[in-house]
Amino acid sequence: MAQSQKDGNNAFSPVQETHSKHLLINPPTHFSRHIRIPKQKSTASWSQNPGFCCAQSMSPLGVQLYIQDRHVVMDNGILQVTLSNPGGIVTGIRYSAIDNLLEVLNDETNRGYWDLVWSVPGSAGIFDVIKGTTFRVIVQNEEQVEISFTRMWDPSLEGKLVPLNIDKRFIMLRGSSGFYSYAIYEHLKEWPAFTLAETRIAFKLRKDKFHYMAMADNRQRFMPLPDDRLPGRGQPLAYPEAVLLVNPVEPEFKGEVDDKYQYSCDNKDNRVHGWVCLEPPVGFWQITPSDEFRTGGPVKQNLTSHVGPTTLAMFHSAHYAGEPLVPKFGADEPWKKVFGPVFIYVNSVFGDGDPFWLWEDAKEQMTIEVQSWPYSFPASEDFPSSDQRGNVSGRLLVQDGYISDDYILASCAYVGLAPPGDVGSWQRECKDYQFWTQADLGGYFCINDIRPGDYNLYAWVPGFIGDYKLDAVITITPGCDVFVGDLLYEPPRDGPTLWEIGIPDRSAAEFYTPDPNPTYVNKLFVGHPDRFRQYGLWERYAELYPDGDLVYTIGVSDYTKDWFFAQVTRKKDNNTYQGTTWQIKFTLDTVDQIGTYKLRVAIASATLSELQVRVNDPKANPPHFTSGLIGRDNTIARHGIHGLYWLYSVNVLGNLLVEGENTIFLTQPRSTSPFQGILYDYIRLEAPPSPDSNSNKKLA
Repeated sequence: MAQSQKDGNNAFSPVQETHSKHLLINPPTHFSRHIRIPKQKSTASWSQNPGFCCAQSMSPLGVQLYIQDRHVVMDNGILQVTLSNPGGIVTGIRYSAIDNLLEVLNDETNRGYWDLVWSVPGSAGIFDVIKGTTFRVIVQNEEQVEISFTRMWDPSLEGKLVPLNIDKRFIMLRGSSGFYSYAIYEHLKEWPAFTLAETRIAFKLRKDKFHYMAMADNRQRFMPLPDDRLPGRGQPLAYPEAVLLVNPVEPEFKGEVDDKYQYSCDNKDNRVHGWVCLEPPVGFWQITPSDEFRTGGPVKQNLTSHVGPTTLAMFHSAHYAGEPLVPKFGADEPWKKVFGPVFIYVNSVFGDGDPFWLWEDAKEQMTIEVQSWPYSFPASEDFPSSDQRGNVSGRLLVQDGYISDDYILASCAYVGLAPPGDVGSWQRECKDYQFWTQADLGGYFCINDIRPGDYNLYAWVPGFIGDYKLDAVITITPGCDVFVGDLLYEPPRDGPTLWEIGIPDRSAAEFYTPDPNPTYVNKLFVGHPDRFRQYGLWERYAELYPDGDLVYTIGVSDYTKDWFFAQVTRKKDNNTYQGTTWQIKFTLDTVDQIGTYKLRVAIASATLSELQVRVNDPKANPPHFTSGLIGRDNTIARHGIHGLYWLYSVNVLGNLLVEGENTIFLTQPRSTSPFQGILYDYIRLEAPPSPDSNSNKKLA
């Protein structure tokens, strides 16, 4: 991917979001000299906090638009946003006592911009900062300004620019402490083929002002400077994004690793993130109120904010998925999609107000934005309002006769609508819109404000393997309320469980994650629930298992301590790598020699890997089962703990097993890189079916 300027959640029902009113983490004590850390934080909202400057109620002014030769300025008396004309690059944001929140040392084209990475099929990706060629005023009155910067494509641009018409829009409202942006991408049928690897909005903030980053209650901290990543201050590690800080400007950061992937986040949780300036106390926040325009579903991971200071609004990327999440458009394929709107929110405190309350206020504003979706004010006919959309509701139940004779409530199931496809195809869908929610404890769900169109209903249930799909196509029309009633998911199951390893939740987080090498530490994640986000953990495997690979004994071993989170390659003394073979040992008192056992292997992520399964013969050739080459997630390097989900069901004939001790060998033989490997989600061995396993049931 070209470097150039490139820095180097209605989708999810708001009722399901949980946002604490309290900060759950204090900045590390070695940063305490930078700012007073209050011992206790009030639960009052910003409007009740005497130190909070509630900017949205301070200015009675209407929105003004000033059009100049080379710039356009939107001003509502709270903030002033300057954009290049006709490029539509955000060159300045004036707010509070700061004349420009964006990095004034950067060229104007490298401050606030939409960008994308595209390619002609078979060629390398091209990084493109999207610059408009035509400026238009869409709406202009005291309540709202909406402006457009368009770049139209024609055949003379073939090979030079992505074959898309792009319309970037910016909106400012009266009394709003921020502004909105969205874009409409369109590919006409007769235009050439292309691929779109990534598109987003990037904001580069002033490095002399913004030093504290927040993206979650327990993921916020003072950050290094971008200078610390430069030669002489930073030492590049195994990939350019990861840098060891050897001589940072602030000595407190010495010996830490800075890596933007440590701040990745699932779409469903990626609602608000940004930066705090302490002098004066000002916050800059990127709020994404909906996932409908994001690709890959609710657990697809994306970047957020990172050292720069940089804040990203990610709409589409291949991170943690690879090639399957890169849409490929044919020469005969018309396509149009709206990305956004997203909200850029700024806030401040005055007097002795606590700057860390800026994060609390940003979360309050995020909730307001989520509850306001879909917005009523965008002027494009391509963005349907709420009354032009539809709703789907119902209940999901689970049938597994080996767990319960009754139907099981699909508590907290993820239920969504995505374009028609195969079972589980939603996680690789990357061209259109998806709409997801999480069912309540009773399995009831309601998905609101769905764009008109044809969809399949998909679901997966924490605690159960596999994917659900309703075979019928659901057609959404304006104003419709579709009730699908009770739906029944029968997860893959042939017989009773003999043993299991892990928790079927599409993540490897429950397995053993080692402490990082003391040389490669991000102090934020020491003692953190997301301890897997440390750099270099893949190297710890060979240190823990110097003389042989992992052996797990059913009934003796504990997967939280004895199952390494990733089956990685082993580095050899000559700087090459070798594959690894893990063993699962288990005892059978009896064996059905003519029956068929079933091994279920759910994989949370794979990177250029292969899963080979052998039973009681480690040298069997060919192996009893092979997946072939799978996965391009790159999750091991990017500290993601999950990527694309894979489920394999392997028949194990009874005559391969013996009474007494048995061993299943899991081999990952691909070994040209330290980042090749498999993250397991869950493994289960089932006995042959029992005679009464198909008992009839009725829906509750």
